[in-house]
Amino acid sequence: MELTPEKIRWTLIYVLVLLISVALHEFGHAFMADRLGDDTPRRQGRVTLNPLAHADPIGTLLLPLMGSLFSAATGHGGGFGWGKPVQWQPARIRRGVSMSTAKILVAMAGPGMNVVLAIVVASVHAVLISQHVVAISTGVGEILMFAVFLNFVLFFFNLLPIPPLDGGHVVHSFMPYRYRDAYDSFARYSPFLLLLLMMTPKLGIVFSWPAQFCLIHLYHLLGVV
Repeated sequence: MELTPEKIRWTLIYVLVLLISVALHEFGHAFMADRLGDDTPRRQGRVTLNPLAHADPIGTLLLPLMGSLFSAATGHGGGFGWGKPVQWQPARIRRGVSMSTAKILVAMAGPGMNVVLAIVVASVHAVLISQHVVAISTGVGEILMFAVFLNFVLFFFNLLPIPPLDGGHVVHSFMPYRYRDAYDSFARYSPFLLLLLMMTPKLGIVFSWPAQFCLIHLYHLLGVV
């Protein structure tokens, strides 16, 4: 397979959409921690919608770009990445909110922002379609639909109960204390497991099914399909 101009265009679109989506995801973590009383994210400049504040040079830009170009040229693999983790201190949350509850709220705020972004983009797309500005799956419409799909993929992927993903933090918060030491020991090696999963061929299909299901039903609710 060859790297055509069309494939390069879609690679750049993918990286741009991923950058914005990851930024909103990390902003969700920072915003929730800040609302709960910990000003650490605010002091570090993370309570902002500026994508550059949440971008990791390697995880958000280099690896997605290289992985997507390799996938486009060979038909194997794919682009994956991550944002700059939000640092916050559970001990600094305000009274009235337990530490476990705070951890769950902060963890789920990231995937929640991906769902919010998907709904907003789909709603804008639906309005543009109703006004005959764009078509449903051509040109700009195709990019908007891809953004919706990618954010649903990020939502389901981050729910995996594997540290350091958000699902792992939620599981840890619900876990009885007697099991947490064993889980923390597992967490030391979980990034290698996560990397292995990311490099597994066709793994994206597992997350594309529920993402496609949500996309279709969301557009149906918006009266598009």
